[in-house]
Amino acid sequence: MSEVRLGLRENLGQFTLLVVVNAFVGAMVGMERTILPPIAEQEFHLAARTAVLSFIVVFGVTKALTNYLAGRLSDRFGRKHVLVGGWLVAAPVQFLLMWAPSWNWVLFANALLGVSQGLTWSTTVIMKIDLAGPAKRGLAMGWNEFAGYVAVAGSALATGFIAARYGLRPEPFYLGVGFVAVGLLLSVLVVRETRHHVAAESKLHGALPPEGMPTQREIFWRTSLLDRNLSSVSQAGLVNNLNDGMAWGLFPIFFAAARMDLGQIGTLAAIYPATWGVSQLFTGAWSDRVGRKWLIAAGMWVQAVGIGAVVVSSGFVGFAAGAALLGVGTAMVYPTLLAAIGDVAHPSWRASSVGVYRLWRDLGYAVGALLAGVTADALGLPAAMWLVAGLTFASGLVVAVRMSETLRRPGVPSRPEPTCVEPVELQATSNAVIVDVRSPDEYAAGHVDRAINIPLEALSRRASELPRHVLVVTVCGKGGGRSDRAAAELRSLGFDSARSLCGGTQAWMQRAARGT
Repeated sequence: MSEVRLGLRENLGQFTLLVVVNAFVGAMVGMERTILPPIAEQEFHLAARTAVLSFIVVFGVTKALTNYLAGRLSDRFGRKHVLVGGWLVAAPVQFLLMWAPSWNWVLFANALLGVSQGLTWSTTVIMKIDLAGPAKRGLAMGWNEFAGYVAVAGSALATGFIAARYGLRPEPFYLGVGFVAVGLLLSVLVVRETRHHVAAESKLHGALPPEGMPTQREIFWRTSLLDRNLSSVSQAGLVNNLNDGMAWGLFPIFFAAARMDLGQIGTLAAIYPATWGVSQLFTGAWSDRVGRKWLIAAGMWVQAVGIGAVVVSSGFVGFAAGAALLGVGTAMVYPTLLAAIGDVAHPSWRASSVGVYRLWRDLGYAVGALLAGVTADALGLPAAMWLVAGLTFASGLVVAVRMSETLRRPGVPSRPEPTCVEPVELQATSNAVIVDVRSPDEYAAGHVDRAINIPLEALSRRASELPRHVLVVTVCGKGGGRSDRAAAELRSLGFDSARSLCGGTQAWMQRAARGT
């Protein structure tokens, strides 16, 4: 096997191929952006906004859950196998949508589409991160999302014009058959596995020892809540797709109420993802220069302004301007969030962390569709859209307050992890809080003087019992392993001085036996 090298230039052929594959992935979703809401109203006679938006709820939930599994499956079985499996799941979707005799068949097709998108889009993201390495991660994600969402826009535009000329079904869905065929063939015949690149980056990053590898449960909670950076990214991703779910479901109905025809609705449905997609070519690379945090916060605020602009407008020009602003704001956020995950997560568990992030992000589709549908039925379309705009603005505030900058500047060494505390140093520190993270039985068999017992699995929920402004020392049996993981978890929760005990309980006992 040839030498594995990291970088976009070094892996240009495979990277470009994955960009093309992701364009076909995005095109599959774009077909629904223009025509499914009209199909719901005109062919299946659904009146309630919540019912009309039910296809987005199904899509969002299945895609979100599959995202989580895709990360774990990619780590376990390899990226390429997961990618090919995603295309196979997509194969029947277009035929179901063409000939669905009832709305439940449409919902089933969207469940399959959600599974397919979770497998295919997740793995193309992970594979590009693998290939790019740390230096150009933002640029890599910009190209990935550019390809996907320009394809969403092109597909939405094409299906809108085909539907205006030939009808809502089946002709617009013929495109999807070709998208699946080409995407599957490229993935099977030309795409190569990228796990060797993960091993190469791990050596540069600092490989984890087996006992230092976090469990899937720890990765889930770290990405969802405990790590200030990873959890800030996760909530921003959820709210971003919450407003996208609203735009997907309510914008076509809002535009139709303003007397836009199908061709105009198709154009407006394309402006948002087209602006989003093209702008990501610049915003992804920009985040490699200016950093992640403030680009994310500002992007959420621009999205909120864009939604507001749509609500207060009454004609095509105003709608187009608002959709473009929403696209620019989303472009500032989307690749930057993925790049930030890559900054923080170790290569050995990065795919799993990306899966957790994409779980929360794509649950935003379901949350947004439900929230927008219920609010629109109760209070009207403008109220639902204003509510989503407010939530989007608030998400930007969370990033501004809670998140720190994750980009590591070239030539600037990253801050080293705190070293462990030697037993002699701990003995001389009278005000340290010592936390034995072993099981109660292990603790009872012998422990460091003054140590309290909080098992590792209970640490996150009992951390509030510990003082924040003193040295916190975590202890296990022989040092490293559980105590290192506990100290890292406490630091992610704001206990900046948390360190483990060198040699653990065993070293402490040996020193005590010597009387030193």
